[in-house]
Amino acid sequence: MLEACGVESPEDLFAHLPEAVRLKRPLQLPPGISEYEIVDYFRRRGDENANGYATFLGAGVYAHYRPVLVDTVVSRGEFLTSYTPYQAEISQGTLTTIFEFQTMICQLTGMDVANASMYDGSTALAEAALMAARLTGKGGLLVARSVHPEYQEVLQTYAKNQGMPITEFDYDAGTGAADLDDLERKLNDLTAAVIVQSPNFFGVVEDVKRAAAIAHRRGALLVMGFAEAVSLGILEPPAADIVAGELQSFAISPSYGGPYAGIIATREKFARQMPGRLVGETTDTRGNRAFCLTMATREQHIRREKATSNICTNQALIALMATVFMTVYGKQGLRELAEQNLAKAHYLAGKLKLRFSGPFFNEFVVSTAQPEAINAELLNRKIIGGLPLGRFYPELSDAMLLCATEMSRRDDMDNVGQALSLRGTLSPAPRSA
Repeated sequence: MLEACGVESPEDLFAHLPEAVRLKRPLQLPPGISEYEIVDYFRRRGDENANGYATFLGAGVYAHYRPVLVDTVVSRGEFLTSYTPYQAEISQGTLTTIFEFQTMICQLTGMDVANASMYDGSTALAEAALMAARLTGKGGLLVARSVHPEYQEVLQTYAKNQGMPITEFDYDAGTGAADLDDLERKLNDLTAAVIVQSPNFFGVVEDVKRAAAIAHRRGALLVMGFAEAVSLGILEPPAADIVAGELQSFAISPSYGGPYAGIIATREKFARQMPGRLVGETTDTRGNRAFCLTMATREQHIRREKATSNICTNQALIALMATVFMTVYGKQGLRELAEQNLAKAHYLAGKLKLRFSGPFFNEFVVSTAQPEAINAELLNRKIIGGLPLGRFYPELSDAMLLCATEMSRRDDMDNVGQALSLRGTLSPAPRSA
């Protein structure tokens, strides 16, 4: 190789680089280890990562049961190693799963079309905001403070260089829901989208219908985000123009924060401005049922100026996890799962002093003077506590966000209730969603 390159040593290959940036010593790397040692190392690190701990931490990532069938299906080579279904004639399996995924998401959200798919809930919400701006020809965004703060940060990043002003409207200090009176005061004719989340970051179920009616009176669209997909099993389909959410709850492992699968679903008349892919059903030359990419609106498929998004990856493998999950549970099973989440959260909340009175699903805010101290005490009991809210909301520095799912055991919930009640947080039972 050196002879073909016309040099005498590997160092000669880098002779054009300045002397100051050329490394003259071996890399400081440990010696290689065997496969057994590698596996053993990661098992021990995994045991350090709260293995065997109960968790009551939600805030956008939730501990739900993952049916074993999910990994059985997604580990098959034809799914695991395929990337994207460019050639429909040899990608019918992948296209079929995407089509079924879109269909189920439409059933869950009550929308006409759904894409496949976005990186996660935060990028889906930001892309939905840009989509609303294209549809309305306006640039202003009105975002509820009760939307996940990290979703808002991603939205700010998207909007910064688009020249899109973002205005927040407050949450009601009593109920924890978006303050729709404040929304009416701040809404104007330049607003492209009103953005709410339901259940919101505090776990409170929003009045989406009223928010949509307010937005429509001034020619804006209503974008509804969600982070807890299981709630769709029991709540009414959102009365929104665009739904953008996160499917991590559908058998996608928390996995240190990703990868996840976001979705955008909307009405058919808005489909042309929807980012991502849309798989449709057709017939082949022999008249048999077949699937193809009906719409692909990224810049690699169409002229760049007509592209609706720069999200170019394919989340089909992660979306397949959610598809298997929805298939395993079915309509009735998903409703029963949602009812379990609702019941367990309300059992735990019934022992505590709630900060907000609004109806909630499986997450809620409790008042406690020392949330960090509470969490430290719970860790000693092998329990991961809730999220101290002062990190995102200074006015809620004496509050904690707790979550209970079908995975929460009564003994652990009693432990959490005891740890919090010792600090004077007992209250009457909360309202149901």
